[in-house]
Amino acid sequence: MNAKDVNIKNRRATYDYAIVETFTAGIVLTGTEIKSLRQGKASLVDTFCYVDRGEVWVKNMYIAEYFYGTYNNHAARRDRKLLLQRKEIRRLEKDGKESGFTIVPLKLFINDRGLAKLVIGLARGKKEYDKRQSIREREDKRTIARMFQKK
Repeated sequence: MNAKDVNIKNRRATYDYAIVETFTAGIVLTGTEIKSLRQGKASLVDTFCYVDRGEVWVKNMYIAEYFYGTYNNHAARRDRKLLLQRKEIRRLEKDGKESGFTIVPLKLFINDRGLAKLVIGLARGKKEYDKRQSIREREDKRTIARMFQKK
């Protein structure tokens, strides 16, 4: 797998949340973490972000231990610091405190320069009927695509 091909998505996030705004953040990683990430061994399931003392952290993000790592291999689910501009952090902190809003990771990728980036979104939780509406829209798109494909 090429490092540029790494594109890990949190599919559950768009189902559970309505995304209001997105930000692209850098991640502070150790050597074995970036090596494991370049192999595509990461997951954003059950991951969330929080702001603590003017810093944004991602909690519960899984990056598998590096196979060739020695005694200084990393912990798979440690808190990792995100790198954002100060005004973006202040905005996330202010909006994140409002009722119904949360900060969720949406996509993890490696950019052209080889740096790991995380797209996070300021999101509002969906109600059950909103989720059913999302499923209905997705199924409608599928049926339309099938109809045009057969012709």
